[in-house]
This record gives sequence, C-alpha cells and structure tokens, in this order.
Amino acid sequence: MPREELVDPAPMQIHFPQEPFTTAHAETLGISRKRLMCATADGALRRVLRGVYVPHGLPDTIELRAACTSLVVAPGAVVRDRTAAWIHGVDVLTHTEHEVLPSVETCVPRFRAPSDRVGVDGGTRDLAPGDVMSVHGILVTTPLRTALDLGCNLRRRDALAALDQFMAVHGLTREEMGRSAVRYFRRRGVVQLRRLIPLADARAESPRESWTRLEIIDAGLPVPTLQHWIEIDGVPTYRLDHAYPRHRVAVEYDGEDFHDRTEGQRKHDRERRAWLEDDGWTVVIVRKGDFAGAGSDRWLGELRRALQPTYTNRRW
Repeated sequence: MPREELVDPAPMQIHFPQEPFTTAHAETLGISRKRLMCATADGALRRVLRGVYVPHGLPDTIELRAACTSLVVAPGAVVRDRTAAWIHGVDVLTHTEHEVLPSVETCVPRFRAPSDRVGVDGGTRDLAPGDVMSVHGILVTTPLRTALDLGCNLRRRDALAALDQFMAVHGLTREEMGRSAVRYFRRRGVVQLRRLIPLADARAESPRESWTRLEIIDAGLPVPTLQHWIEIDGVPTYRLDHAYPRHRVAVEYDGEDFHDRTEGQRKHDRERRAWLEDDGWTVVIVRKGDFAGAGSDRWLGELRRALQPTYTNRRW
C-alpha cells in the first residue's frame, strides 16, 4: 500500500500565536496536534524543542531560545548539558536528533525532586553559585560549566567538538578549563575531560572537523595546522581545514551537505583541488562514515603515506 502522506483533512485558515507556544497552549486555541504537524511539514511552523513551536519567520536568537525553554522548565530548575549549550549558541545535537528532538535537560540541587514533566529530562547535580547564570530569565549553567559537563558526559569525539565550539563561541581557553576541571575530582568522565582539554582548538569550524583532528591524533600522527591559508601572488586564496604545509599535505572533510551544494560550488571545489594537486599538494578526503573501520583505515593510511613517503612502515 502507498505510504500515507501527512495531509490536513480539513484545510482552513489558522492563526497561530506569533510567539513561542506549546502543544498544550495550541489545544486551548482549538489547534489539534494533527494541524501542528501539518503546519510544521508545510513550513509554517518550526519545532524548536519537544512540544514547543514558533512561527517559521521568527529569527533564531538566544532570546527566542530562552523564551522557548521557559515554557517547559519548572521554576527553580537549571537548564544543563546539551540544552544549555543550545541556549548558549552551541549545537551539540546529533544529526538524527535534529529530526526527533531530545528532551530538555534540567537539574535541581541534590536531595530535591527532579522534574518529571513530559519532554523534560530532569536530574540532580551539585552546582556552585558561579556555575549558574540567568539568560533572559532562565537559569542556565554558564558556558564554562556547560563545556566541562559535556566534556565529561558526551562520547569522546563529540566532547572534543563541544569544547572546540565553546572556545570559538565564548572565548574559553584551555587554561581556564584546566583550572576549573580540578574541582571535578573523582567525577565520572573527568579523565576524558582532562585529556581532551589540551587538544581543544577554537579554529575547528564544525564537529566533523573536530572528529577528523581527533582521529589523526589518535592514529599517532602529528597535529595538523588548522584553517591554513594558501596565498597566490601574495593573496590568501585557498583555505585548508587541516594542513601540513612543509609536507604540502591537506586533509579535508566533505560533509553531509556535499551533494546539496550548487553546481557552481562543486565546480569551485573541483578547481580548487585540481590547483592544489597541480601545485604539488596531496589532498586526503574524509567523507561521512569514514570514522570507523575500513573508511578510517583508508584515509589515515593515505595520510601516513603522504607524510612519510619513504618510511611507510615506520610508526610516528
């Protein structure tokens, strides 16, 4: 049988609220869940949190994110972890979680009952007064505390990507993260955090670039230079994600959007790589799925051979 399409069975002109609203609020206005789903599929609405919607035209700002979060967070609860990162302008959700949104993550001090609201992942946590700030009326863990928590809680490569992003967006430094991590003594995940802090780098421009760098480091290869510019006639012309300038070797990640680029963008990429190869550069390409098994072995092997052309069997 053909797959059932999401179609509003009784099309009508619906006036949605022009500010963030919840599913429950919509129902009081006579707007069913089915109509919400249809309006989201048609692009009239945008779902920003589980059970929270905004009109499509509203710009995505920190103020809007805080207003959306306020609709589902219990009074006195502190927004933590990935939801806190989102409010601070750092996206650490996985690719699939952008389609099926996770619960809002909150916490309360120990010995208090955590939130049990639908769509909220309540918990308890020890927080010092300096770990919490107010963002447009919402209690949220600070960028520093959020970065350190994610450095402990996320899987290793996502944790490094989070640290990279917080350094870039909020100006955190390795030194201040290292000093603050001292208080995490015996906390679960602290060993991972302490090992990742020296590797964090604000120049990484996407999570997959962070993953790529970590794979290189874990393979025992030298740390590459990030965002290296190549000049042509004294003009910075081509920028490389990861480069070994003295060896004329570049490592580049082709992301999920590679096939969504315009023909002009793809042509530019082909011309750019052709110029690099003509100028004596070796370009190692990393694609989606190349972070485990044969895919990882392929490009890391190419990189190792490019860096040691006469010593391919020698380990760094």
